[in-house]
Amino acid sequence: MNPLLEYHQLQTRRQFFGETGLRAGGIALASMLGAEFGRASSPGGQMLKALPGLPHFAPKAKRLIYLHMNGAPSQLDLWDHKPRLQAQFDKDLPESIRNGQRITTMTSGQARLPVAPSMFKFSQHGQCGRWVSELLPHTAKIVDDIAVVKSVHTSAINHDPACTYVMTGSEVPGKASIGSWLAYGLGSESNDLPAFVVFTPSFPSASQAQALFTRMWSSGFLPTRYTGVALRGQGDPVLYVKNPPGVASSDRRTMLDALNELNHMSLARIGDPEIQTRISQYEMAFRMQTSVPELTDLGKESKATLEMYGEDVHRAGSFTQSAILARRLIERGTRVVQILHRGWDQHNNLPRLIKGQVDDSERACAALIMDLKQRGLLDDTLVVWGGEFGRTVYSQGTLTKDNYGRDHHPRCFTMWLAGGGVKGGVEYGETDDYSYNIVKDPVHINDLNATILQLMGIDHTRFSFKFQGLDQRLTGVEEHHAVKGILA
Repeated sequence: MNPLLEYHQLQTRRQFFGETGLRAGGIALASMLGAEFGRASSPGGQMLKALPGLPHFAPKAKRLIYLHMNGAPSQLDLWDHKPRLQAQFDKDLPESIRNGQRITTMTSGQARLPVAPSMFKFSQHGQCGRWVSELLPHTAKIVDDIAVVKSVHTSAINHDPACTYVMTGSEVPGKASIGSWLAYGLGSESNDLPAFVVFTPSFPSASQAQALFTRMWSSGFLPTRYTGVALRGQGDPVLYVKNPPGVASSDRRTMLDALNELNHMSLARIGDPEIQTRISQYEMAFRMQTSVPELTDLGKESKATLEMYGEDVHRAGSFTQSAILARRLIERGTRVVQILHRGWDQHNNLPRLIKGQVDDSERACAALIMDLKQRGLLDDTLVVWGGEFGRTVYSQGTLTKDNYGRDHHPRCFTMWLAGGGVKGGVEYGETDDYSYNIVKDPVHINDLNATILQLMGIDHTRFSFKFQGLDQRLTGVEEHHAVKGILA
């Protein structure tokens, strides 16, 4: 016997009508509140507004460009200069350094964990004297504008949970991404473009690329209108935004007006906020028919600007073209732009593969900073560069002087920030001689997220969304703090 069915069958008449009356009243109240919610919501065709009370204080940055190097760049070969390692070539990693820490199954079965110093030369650059790998000649020119954080760490040791963590503040899927949080809290300054835009550009064909999951730019439990809009590099930038053949713009306008009336009727009757999202997104799509072609037309960019980015700026879907479009988006009022560059997962043949990744992206990263600075946009635009974890000092597979691989390493990795509110030319945090453990100023990935929020004028402890009975936050429930050492 079904217990629930039996319970209802055994109810008295008085119990049935008593409970039904309460439920009916609750339904009626919810419907009335839903309709009121619908009337209070901004109508389709208006830009997303900031939440009441936000920002909490005057922001140093008004917008964010997040350059995610998916797959985990090797800090040892790019930023974390360890000259003493040359004397340790092919020696076993000391147990006192590993200290029993877990490693992935890709290397846990190796007979040895031989130390693999970087084969690339480092030299000092800028007034700050920053040590930079020869792999980064363009970034070396902007070191006085960036803050290099060498002590970032995470608990995730595999790509999917690590990427989910770095973008949502949690390894558990279903949470809102940082771009969605900012769009939700601060809204947009554009009426014709999304508040949060994502690029997934092409990458070198020889790369060992990991899959990308939409949860990295999803709104999670937030309303879906805050999900990142992915712009494609090939064909139409956004699918189905164009009118079909034979459909004029006036016809589409007439159709949308009729559809909006029906949707508003449903919203008034049901009160589902997702109907408001649907109305807003239809209107945004209509306006993007004009705004997106103008955005992607580089014809008005100066010759000097295009040459600064390099030849790849003209290649559709390239990282370089994504970088200049990121600048054009934030100029037009988009709040957050996220570029995810795949292929940094170098378990073998690292010297050859990492050079391909750098050649595909590094010039554009430096050009973006210089471009923003020249236009006066860097002062209130925050740029973040980094991956989801670091790489091991020991070699995965065969080790030679000019060839090695590196496994996943969550204990320490390097990221850099530039722009609004960031102190340029500083280096924060230190690792041991093996770039294996942090010895000074650790920065958890959610400390970094708290820093981003603070620069955008948000106190992360007061920025939450009620979901499943909890006050959900980008920085989670544990205590985290903004990294004051890199703040201007």
